[in-house]
Amino acid sequence: MGFVGLGVMGSPMAGHIAAAGYDLHVTARRTASAHPAVEAGATWHPTARELAARCDAVVVMVPDLPDIDAVLDGPDGLLAGVQGPLILVVSSTVAPDGIRDLADRLARRTDGMVTVVDAPVSGGEEGAVAGTLAVMVGGAAADVAVVSPILSATGRVVHLGPLGAGQVAKACNQMIVAASVLALGEASVVAERAGLDVAAMFDLLAGGYAGSRVMEVKKHRFATHDHSPSGAARFMVKDLVAATAEARRTATVTPQLDVLRAVFTDLTARGYGDRDTAVVQAYLEDLSGQD
Repeated sequence: MGFVGLGVMGSPMAGHIAAAGYDLHVTARRTASAHPAVEAGATWHPTARELAARCDAVVVMVPDLPDIDAVLDGPDGLLAGVQGPLILVVSSTVAPDGIRDLADRLARRTDGMVTVVDAPVSGGEEGAVAGTLAVMVGGAAADVAVVSPILSATGRVVHLGPLGAGQVAKACNQMIVAASVLALGEASVVAERAGLDVAAMFDLLAGGYAGSRVMEVKKHRFATHDHSPSGAARFMVKDLVAATAEARRTATVTPQLDVLRAVFTDLTARGYGDRDTAVVQAYLEDLSGQD
């Protein structure tokens, strides 16, 4: 198994796979980012081409489809090193139509030698580190059967259907997460301006119907105005655009999704996009006028 994309999410995921005893091969633009996985037992390769020559399956965890193409193409790209059947496992969050198009392109370019499984994840940095991610898988049953045991080292793996099903599930996940984050941001601003202790309020609400995993992970950020980077808010824009495309493909009316997409698009345009999604709090304060 190979792994490309050793960032905030990918590094701990690769570490769990290596620690589980799998023969893992890694590469990265920055050698230092591979150190945790190598220390857990992975083998380092300077290029994706060299990595591909040693693997029959490779996980990519990079931001979007253009980044995947950059990993695949060129003299040192993944495709240059393919020597036999290879399963490309896309754990990046991309549009469902995009993953299907990628699979078609690769099938044509490699005469069917490279197949694709989509396996986006949810759980954030905390889940990646703990090995408790929700792994949403789409693809042919035979391919999924090969990679699922390995992906299980990173969390709970569920095969949801044909190729693209994982990305549809992730789009739905992002709709729910974005709505929760925005609601928490609005509630925190209202409560704070009304003189409430935001931390105490969220601790209390966590035990009622308002409680959620998003609240559990994010509440301290809203209480302390900590918007330091973790999952960059700007990535939510592409996720919500992908969700919108799937909603239109299925002729689904999505009034809340339309609002969420507009909010995160405007938030990013105003310069908040590189901070954690909890930065909706600062965005709302900006729109409301600071005290």
